[in-house]
Amino acid sequence: MTAILSIMLAVILTNNYVLNQFLGICPFLGVSKKLDSAVGMGGAVIFVMLMATAVTWPIQKLILDPLNIGYLQTIVFILIIASLVQLVEMTLKKFMPPLYKSLGVFLPLITTNCAVLGLTINCINDGLTYVQSLFCAIGAGIGFLLAMVLFAGMREKLETNTGIPECFKGIPITLVAASILAMSFMAFSGVVDAIFA
Repeated sequence: MTAILSIMLAVILTNNYVLNQFLGICPFLGVSKKLDSAVGMGGAVIFVMLMATAVTWPIQKLILDPLNIGYLQTIVFILIIASLVQLVEMTLKKFMPPLYKSLGVFLPLITTNCAVLGLTINCINDGLTYVQSLFCAIGAGIGFLLAMVLFAGMREKLETNTGIPECFKGIPITLVAASILAMSFMAFSGVVDAIFA
């Protein structure tokens, strides 16, 4: 249980896929203008990360590795992730049309979200068990959601701030704010090690 908690805290805080490993930057920057769409995207990413890990880990261990076709890992994982994103997209379109419209083009971009692919590959490469991989996926998704919500809050404040110099308005101040948020998460370095040492 301690190992699972350690894995989850690590991917939420110290090894956050967006703010530390810089994976999934496209939806992070694109969908974080409004808090509700950031929460919706974060929820969709949590679901896709969990389902992708739940499906790809057994496929790697039971099919790709025994048949010595591990070189197909990336292609197989991308196909699985794309299928899961289609499932999420159809579900949101049917049951939550406003959220579906607010996410726009960024919902299909979860397919190419390198955070999801990176998570599935890292779980295999790090030698995590199936249960550890599932909890790692949940933690990585929560970390993605946390980064999205915090950044959406920052961006909403930036939109109403009149003191921003003209040369920094728009994308420049957004990137500066993202870098400050990423640096603030560096403060968690060593916390997980200290707790579980």
